[in-house]
Amino acid sequence: MSTGEPGADAPAAAAGGAGANLALATAAFALTFWAWNLVGPLSRTYTEQLALSPSQTSLLVAFPVLVGSLGRIPVGVLTDRYGGRAMFTAICLISIVPVLLVGVSGGSYPMLMLWGFFLGVAGTSFAVGIPFVNAWHAPSRRGFATGVFGAGMGGTALSALLTPHLAAALGLLGTHLAMCAALAAMGAVMWLFSRNAPGWRPSTGPALPRMREALRLRATWQASLLYAVAFGGFVAFSTYMPTLLTAAYDFAQTDAGLRTAGFALVAVVARPIGGTLSDRVGPVRVCLASFLGTALFAVLLSFHPPAEFPAGLTFVLIAFSLGLGTGGVFALVAKVVEPSRVGTVTGLVGAAGGLGGYFPPLVMGAVYQATGAYTIGFVLLAAVSLGVALYTSRAFRSVA
Repeated sequence: MSTGEPGADAPAAAAGGAGANLALATAAFALTFWAWNLVGPLSRTYTEQLALSPSQTSLLVAFPVLVGSLGRIPVGVLTDRYGGRAMFTAICLISIVPVLLVGVSGGSYPMLMLWGFFLGVAGTSFAVGIPFVNAWHAPSRRGFATGVFGAGMGGTALSALLTPHLAAALGLLGTHLAMCAALAAMGAVMWLFSRNAPGWRPSTGPALPRMREALRLRATWQASLLYAVAFGGFVAFSTYMPTLLTAAYDFAQTDAGLRTAGFALVAVVARPIGGTLSDRVGPVRVCLASFLGTALFAVLLSFHPPAEFPAGLTFVLIAFSLGLGTGGVFALVAKVVEPSRVGTVTGLVGAAGGLGGYFPPLVMGAVYQATGAYTIGFVLLAAVSLGVALYTSRAFRSVA
């Protein structure tokens, strides 16, 4: 845990450890996010093999998000206690089990649901990385650092782009075995080469009181709301877009994966931009731009514009808006939460963000099954984004 004093962080930065550990953390985050999103890019395969309804498909795609969301709460607490090096290693190695079991369960919807649920463990790595990289950087650089780390959510882009091609070349089981090997290698790399910041000290107090203290903070609940929309929107699109594009625009699975990868890549690029802009103009302005942009582009998508233009451009713009917000929210957390509580608060806020990505695919699947279109879903996204923008402008009026 960082002491929050520039002097404590300066030796680490001078030694060059900050950049190396930021790179390692980002790589581990990207790989675990790829593992977390293994089901979504193959949704059409599972739908055809198991004759799934749109609602069943959306539930299958969304289920890993549940554990990846709620699991961030205890993982954030454990990171405060054991440090990012140990926790990154543990998550990489533990994730091997559900990845393997999802790979052998492709012929059974109940088993896919069961092991997909536990696949969410891989998605908890976010709650490890934020306090880990925060501790390595002085307060004036934390917006940049968390933005760069957050670019690891590009693991969803890698998954959308490469998983369908790997499945075509290696089969479902072979694809999952390859991911198991990559997770084992990454776990070894994190244990051997990453280091906790010199200023970090383990938080040895009981976990439940620290969680209660974090829950008493108004900033925890406020940031949770903002992140539920910004990151939740990104997760929802990244997991459900292959299904949306194959259903609404009749793309092949590989073509839908390519476009989903493009969406995720734009959001990934926008995240560090959001963090850097937050250091310069303030995180509140960045968050406002994010939510207002998301509302506008969701309205445009509700009219079901034709592919590739203007629908493709609109998806790109909404990805950029959401990416800015994901960078801005945690720059805001770094401003309003003391460093000793960042891990615990990050777990709670990260859980809210993940849950924000859990429900939209379920809503979109139900809307499509009932109406044959996604119009209502996009209108709801626009309304929620506009409401959160108005709340942000009032709740954080005093934050620079």
